[in-house]
Amino acid sequence: MTADTVDTSIKGITGVGDTGDVAAVTSAVRGRVDELLAAFLDARRPPVGDPDVAEGYRLLREFVVDGGKRIRPLLCYWGWRGAGGEEPHDDRAVVTGAALELYHAGLLIHDDVMDGSELRRGRPTIHRGLAGTPRWTGAEAFGRSAAILLGVLAQAWADELLADAAAGDVRGRAARELFNRMRTEVVTGQYLDILAHARADADVERALTVIRYKTARYTVERPLQIGAALAGAPPALLETYSRFGLPLGEAFQLRDDVLGVFGDPAVTGKPVLDDLREGKRTVLMAYAYARARGPERDLLRTWHGAPDLDERRAAELRRIIVDTGALGEVEGLIALRAGQALDALRDCAIAPEAAQALTMLTERLTRRVR
Repeated sequence: MTADTVDTSIKGITGVGDTGDVAAVTSAVRGRVDELLAAFLDARRPPVGDPDVAEGYRLLREFVVDGGKRIRPLLCYWGWRGAGGEEPHDDRAVVTGAALELYHAGLLIHDDVMDGSELRRGRPTIHRGLAGTPRWTGAEAFGRSAAILLGVLAQAWADELLADAAAGDVRGRAARELFNRMRTEVVTGQYLDILAHARADADVERALTVIRYKTARYTVERPLQIGAALAGAPPALLETYSRFGLPLGEAFQLRDDVLGVFGDPAVTGKPVLDDLREGKRTVLMAYAYARARGPERDLLRTWHGAPDLDERRAAELRRIIVDTGALGEVEGLIALRAGQALDALRDCAIAPEAAQALTMLTERLTRRVR
């Protein structure tokens, strides 16, 4: 089954006026993306009859369909609307958004393997779920290897889904070019991230570079531009979306870094010790290292990145982050970047409902608690 055979019509959710219920439209788009992904994955059965292969497919479907904020599909859709996309039967922005979500799922699976994470979205990560069957010999190694394959499969299917939505005309080719560029950027950002960890690099500017490529372009800027390209946006609008998307994407990741240390696991769905145990070289930690002195710096060097870090030691690291002003610096950066994004949006000549939606998303992405 191709994307064309999935009922992805968004008739009834695109016809809002300047004062339309943007929240309702956003919710409807999210629902259509969920429906499309479920139908697309339900149509993809294992080509062999092995029940353990079928279990891997089931875990992948569950991971994609039953979780996620759908940030990228929503930004793709509103980027399309902002560029003049209004045809009630033109579903390409929604199908493309679903492809972005499927590609994102593959990246998350790989990210969890690299980080050795136990939980994602309040559930065992894919590699942990695959390793959880006691009858396996070498279950841990199997779980990691099988998860890598499922992540690749999700990304291959994303490409398949995108091929149906972004094919055949100038607009589709422009969207495909941006999607390809995005893939190169995010992999490069991930590479920079693991390099920073290997080098024990705690430099603020380098950490910001990682954010720019690993998250900001991939999460906000490119999805907006891909949607806009599908609507035939001129270069000036793509540039405006960049001025909006890059600072917002950076603010989004900075908030994620704060939640990774200070968040509530019951809300975030991720253990609050993971980032500290992994020794992640975030902007938050770069500020803490730059400002800590004496015993505080020794504690950071000893316990940040220690696999046996417990909650008592983690509380000490959090205190240092607060006392050095690192948390305050990052909160200030989040506010600054959000303000820069909104300033760019005010100068953007786009449909009023799209501007309203992007303003709401800015608030949601920078003030979120999960």
